[in-house]
Amino acid sequence: MPTRRRKSLAAQAFELGLAAPQVVAHRMARMALAGHSLSARDRREFHRMGAEKVSAFGEAWTAMAAQAFVENQKLALSIMQSFWFPWVPAKSVRRQMNDAALGILGKGMAPIRRRAVANARRLGRARRR
Repeated sequence: MPTRRRKSLAAQAFELGLAAPQVVAHRMARMALAGHSLSARDRREFHRMGAEKVSAFGEAWTAMAAQAFVENQKLALSIMQSFWFPWVPAKSVRRQMNDAALGILGKGMAPIRRRAVANARRLGRARRR
């Protein structure tokens, strides 16, 4: 079974930084051109904007909460191991907290980045037609 490679947090932030302005520019231009009378296509796109943000927020929040739970378990295990096996060198708490924060942030950014990149591709294709 092939394993999926996780993107680094920096790569995710870079992709999000490129995709989000493209999506915003496309949608703002579409709003300006639509004016007061919206077509069915415009109504669908504008509704999708809001619904998509809510679902991406929910996914990100859930992923971050689940990752925070995992990281708390790892930290508790590390502390218990340092008491049970004091002769084994342990990772510093500062390093563990840093890794945990980056892991939680990465899990939260993934659904938002995934949607923004997909929207940039989809809206970019629509513009070329």
